[in-house]
Amino acid sequence: MSTQNRLTHIDEAGAARMVDVSEKDVTTRVARASGRVLVSPRVIELLRGEGVPKGDALATARIAGIMGAKRTPDLIPLCHPLAVSGVKVDLSVADDAVEITATVRTTDRTGVEMEALTAVSVAALTVIDMVKAVDKSAVITDVRVEAKSGGKSGDYRRTAPEGPDA
Repeated sequence: MSTQNRLTHIDEAGAARMVDVSEKDVTTRVARASGRVLVSPRVIELLRGEGVPKGDALATARIAGIMGAKRTPDLIPLCHPLAVSGVKVDLSVADDAVEITATVRTTDRTGVEMEALTAVSVAALTVIDMVKAVDKSAVITDVRVEAKSGGKSGDYRRTAPEGPDA
């Protein structure tokens, strides 16, 4: 296998390992991820009005997402602990879902895509926990990296799919 195609988190014996990033440059790195929690019309009505019985679902999910980003290396085995310098989690109520966006920033040796994805995922799980008394069928969907910048691999921006089903 060529060096370019070699799996970076597997050693010569095939065992998982954490990559040594000590030789990488310290740069500013930013990642943005998004996701959605599909919910019932009743949940949408409650979130836009009096709130769900358990409390302020959006505020609770926002804090949970921030906490999730900071705890990512405790959840993802080969993820490096980073000095996360900023986490922003936004939630909005759409016609059929709660839309979640997380932006994570660091100045470090490796990217924060996993932290952004974890922030979105934990926020989404928290939304489900907050609305489950009203909607047991809520679904997490479309969790993905939208953009990243910094580091050797450069910038990435998700492009919208093309075609009639996009």
